[in-house]
Amino acid sequence: MRLVVQGSAISFSHLAHLHQLSGAQQGLQFTQLAEHAYSLPRQTEAQQNVIAFCREQQIDCAYVDDKHTLKRFGLAVMDMDSTLISIECIDEIADMYGLKPQVAAITESAMRGEIEFAESLRRRVALLEGLEDSALQRVIDERLQLNPGAQTWIDACRENGIRTMLVSGGFDFFADKVKAMLGLDYAQANSLEIVNGKLTGKVLGHIVDAQAKADFLIATRDKLGLSADQVVAIGDGANDLKMMSVATAGVAYHAKPIVQQQASYALNHVGLEGLVGLFS
Repeated sequence: MRLVVQGSAISFSHLAHLHQLSGAQQGLQFTQLAEHAYSLPRQTEAQQNVIAFCREQQIDCAYVDDKHTLKRFGLAVMDMDSTLISIECIDEIADMYGLKPQVAAITESAMRGEIEFAESLRRRVALLEGLEDSALQRVIDERLQLNPGAQTWIDACRENGIRTMLVSGGFDFFADKVKAMLGLDYAQANSLEIVNGKLTGKVLGHIVDAQAKADFLIATRDKLGLSADQVVAIGDGANDLKMMSVATAGVAYHAKPIVQQQASYALNHVGLEGLVGLFS
């Protein structure tokens, strides 16, 4: 097990203090993994004083299993909204209609696990009935941005032969765009019903909820002939917990508390490039 610390403000004094707090043996030193990522090898257990110091200093800290490396993974499965991209697409669609506060409140409640996801999605989409479908393209043109480090992470996956899959409780109109932008291998998401150029307020087919995300992960894993310990899953909301639980490593990315509590690892300060640091 190794200790990985990451953050833009890490100084040599931080590293020296962390080395002392960790009780590392004489001769062991932090190795620089990337510009803002460092690793201390052969740590045997998480120590609360190290974790508390990192939290206080806004440094991402994780004790990483030696089996969790880019060279061992074969599939990376990721949420889209607020994970690969910086927005919640449905909230931005609603903003075109003057309904963002109402829709965002339901989104937040669902991500905290207070409302069952499928029900929350139906409620939110129903509020969009009558909206011109041109609003979807406007969201892409005006608001959709990749989160920092997204391309770095996907490039690292590609370099290590890791297949990449987006699974989203959002919409395929955006998922297909993000798939093309990043060069992902697979994408699964919900489909909005559109009639005569307007949203009907309904979702077509089965809703991609937490169980569906896990099912897509398992089906793709099995199709690729991989085992569970070759899959990593990344997300930020309660709807991601089931897919994270069927992967060998689940990473909470700038996530809700309920997700951080159940994930293998959490990144709260660095971007998605932090995944490369974790698993190098």
